[in-house]
Amino acid sequence: MSGGSRRAARSRGRPSPGEADAAESARGPRPVEGIRKGRSRDHGPIQLRDVSLKTLLGLGFLASLFLFFLVNNYQWGSRREDPVVRKLRRAVTPLPAPRMMDLPQFQGEHQESLYWGTYRPHVYLGIRARTPRSLIAGLMWIGIKDGQFFLRHICQDSDDLSTYGWRDHNGRDYGRQEIVDHGLSFMTSFLKEKREGSGYGGDWAVRLDLQNTKSKVHDAEDSTAHLFFYVADEEGNSLGVQRQKFESRDSTLLAFGERNDVGGWELHLDSQEKLDTHFSGFRTLHMHNLSELVQGTLAFHARRTGQLQLPDAIEDSSNIIVIQISATVPAKIDIAFVSGTNVEGSSIDERINSLTGVMLSTRLEEKQGEVEDKYVSIFNIKDEVDSESMIVGRAAIGNLLGGIGYFYGQSRIALPKGFTQENGDKFISYWPAALFTAVPSRSFFPRGFLWDEGFHQMIIGRWDAKLSMDIIGHWLDLINIDGWIPREQILGAESLSKVPEEFVLQYPTNGNPPTLFLVLRDLLSGIRTGKFLSQETNEITDFLSRAYIRLNAWFQWFNTTQSGKDVGTFYWHGRDNTTTKELNPKTLTSGLDDYPRASHPNDEERHLDLRCWMLLAADCMHSIAELLKMENASAQDYHQMSKQLSDFEKLNQMHLDDASGAYFDFGYHTEKVRMRWHEVKVLDTVQRELVRETLEEPQLKLVPHLGYVSLFPFMMGIIPSESPILEKQLRLISNRSTLWTDYGVRSISKTSSLYMKRNTQHDPPYWRGPIWINMNYMILSALHHYSQEDGPYRTTAGTLYQELRSNLIRNIVRNYYETGFLWEQYDQKNKGKGKGARPFTGWTALVLLMMTEAYPSLER
Repeated sequence: MSGGSRRAARSRGRPSPGEADAAESARGPRPVEGIRKGRSRDHGPIQLRDVSLKTLLGLGFLASLFLFFLVNNYQWGSRREDPVVRKLRRAVTPLPAPRMMDLPQFQGEHQESLYWGTYRPHVYLGIRARTPRSLIAGLMWIGIKDGQFFLRHICQDSDDLSTYGWRDHNGRDYGRQEIVDHGLSFMTSFLKEKREGSGYGGDWAVRLDLQNTKSKVHDAEDSTAHLFFYVADEEGNSLGVQRQKFESRDSTLLAFGERNDVGGWELHLDSQEKLDTHFSGFRTLHMHNLSELVQGTLAFHARRTGQLQLPDAIEDSSNIIVIQISATVPAKIDIAFVSGTNVEGSSIDERINSLTGVMLSTRLEEKQGEVEDKYVSIFNIKDEVDSESMIVGRAAIGNLLGGIGYFYGQSRIALPKGFTQENGDKFISYWPAALFTAVPSRSFFPRGFLWDEGFHQMIIGRWDAKLSMDIIGHWLDLINIDGWIPREQILGAESLSKVPEEFVLQYPTNGNPPTLFLVLRDLLSGIRTGKFLSQETNEITDFLSRAYIRLNAWFQWFNTTQSGKDVGTFYWHGRDNTTTKELNPKTLTSGLDDYPRASHPNDEERHLDLRCWMLLAADCMHSIAELLKMENASAQDYHQMSKQLSDFEKLNQMHLDDASGAYFDFGYHTEKVRMRWHEVKVLDTVQRELVRETLEEPQLKLVPHLGYVSLFPFMMGIIPSESPILEKQLRLISNRSTLWTDYGVRSISKTSSLYMKRNTQHDPPYWRGPIWINMNYMILSALHHYSQEDGPYRTTAGTLYQELRSNLIRNIVRNYYETGFLWEQYDQKNKGKGKGARPFTGWTALVLLMMTEAYPSLER
């Protein structure tokens, strides 16, 4: 990422820098160059027959033209005709439809109000603008553990912090985060404001409030905090630094510069404490290596001087300025960013004062009060939920909102096996694109995941519908001409640096559950029930109207690429039917990873969960068409498909086991598979590895693994409330020998042959027993639905609902207070202990909707 200096201040009406370039890149297909597989075939000789001279001359002339064309266009022409290349070209071609983010509601004041934010979720505190090459800022500090020094910057579990996360955030202009690093505890507060004279996007401030958590301070080193606040220009514009050391309130300027988007800008420091400051300036465009850059500089200078400090030196044309701030704890430090400083008459001093000291304290208190009032108003927590749970609920949505990130880059699309680029790459690049999205986990998964995002937006949409639509619109703008969306978004060097190589490539044959329809269903329900004001209703209607063509393309991609052999059947493509290294080939595309499916994947599989997702999507598309008063064939098709997929008798014929009342996948399956150690010779050494053995011939049949997939017809409300099958489903859920625990419903039954079984030598069970909150939320939603429906099982459903809800909330809250985090999953055996990634404030934040009893309508 590079770019020259831009000196002119940008007018507020123009798009942010880089957006015009990005739009230009997305207008149409680009040639797929340099793809090869083996050698081109040689052409055979041209045989001359006995013909007249005139004919021969004519043929010779035509042949010359043909040869001229061949010589000059062979490579291009052969690629154009090659079906593989044609598919690849389509894979990286945007859908030719109006962009969601070009809607008027996302322009003007809305766009500017969201320009700056805490949009770098992978770092403990990071600020950037919603533009491809932004001015970025962030915080590092030195932590002390067991007498050793560690530089903190990137969120990572190995830092072993007691807790960190946004305790409150409104998603727009305010946030308050708590960080506890062994003996050091501090709050980072973020505030953004637009005042007269500000540049585009306004000004912002960060407050660092440091406390020492140790009961007794043993020495001065223990009581001194070393912070490093940096500002960096991704465009490469040169930055200036205030070389005078911070000694009084008259010398608050830290760094300054100028950009096309915000004009002139300055970074100021304010504190009543006695501080020691040092600085360094660097020239590099590799922002993902900032930690190593600072750590290396500190180590080099410490070896030379014996002091742990930056050297007060800058490289020529530095585009990164790092300010070291050393303070005796406790301390309160304010850092203010003001823009538009090169505009004549700009009230810089007044704006700095409003973002520091007493005035900042007042504004932070006001914002905190607004967040608390909005939280109580929107989520209307039920009376039986205690104050401790309410705090956890607020932290859940706070960290979800504070974890929203802005990413820009190009997804890497895998080439077919055996194909490479001329430079050796095994991928081609998607068009350059932006993504504004929430993330599942700031430490483990700080990027966009398609199937997670639907669950995220069920929460964010209730908090701020327009913010949610902005996020959904960014996702829908990533749809290609075939209707496919890359399921995992790894955009930009910083994102790439956090992802193992084997997970980077995206496959245009593979999908992910279309959970965004969960949010769209909520929006439609809100319109029907009169939840929204008239302006909001109009904006949602305009949003859905433009989204329809994209959603239609997405739906048709599923309907064609993931369809099964029989009408109305579907299966997740992408399973490995040749592997001998997995006990049960994974189904990553389903989002349920190692959840047991048919032992031998083939095209006769029927995946129950995908069938139910398709019903949700068809039903939602039909509802959108009704809202928009569409009477075309497409609208009728969705109505018919919704009726077909909700046909209860047909569902039972394909997926129901009559004896148990459980629903299952269907496929080529045997239970008699195992992993055995085999000796394999590699070069001159003999190694042992686990290899799968099949002990009997698989048969086409129901796949007898009771678990989350089995409950999809129940979770989607397809089972009639008076059906005896509903009673059997309730018994399966509540049975402690199958799915029920005191902490939530486990992912597969204890009776399953693959319960808690490793899938490979290195893959522990993931969806084979542990409790996942997104699926429990959907189960809870269905129990709530059936407890409100007339029928013989209403009371049973209501009793189970109350018990499951209580178990889930109690366990999540208890884990939060014991560990300081929400978790990716919870142990079904070990007292409900949190497991997997932490903090996982993605779909685990659904605990807030459980507290407020906010569930999607399952009415049809």
